[in-house]
Amino acid sequence: MGVRAMLGSQLWAAMVLLLLLLQGAQSVYIKYNGFQVQLESVKKLSELEKEQMSNPQLKTSSLLPGVCHDPALPVDLQPVCASQEAASIFKALRTIATDECELCINVACTGCG
Repeated sequence: MGVRAMLGSQLWAAMVLLLLLLQGAQSVYIKYNGFQVQLESVKKLSELEKEQMSNPQLKTSSLLPGVCHDPALPVDLQPVCASQEAASIFKALRTIATDECELCINVACTGCG
């Protein structure tokens, strides 16, 4: 019985660890205009835009938002740059990515709770 109890407690510990890992891997997503991006990516977008505003050397003369040329732009936001409405989509995503999204008040947000 001692070996069985030890194996049972190890199995229990492994299950708890797995549940914690799965819970940590769960992300909040924003669905907007055919794009699905992580909330964390939109937060990173805001940081990149603030950096560009404070550094005039990073500004581009392109029709695309400056962040589209930034290699630090999260991968899930890069397809937005192919859209002619990239600037307005980024603006909408930033608007959606408020506390309302983390609390699941906005229907565009999924995976939160």
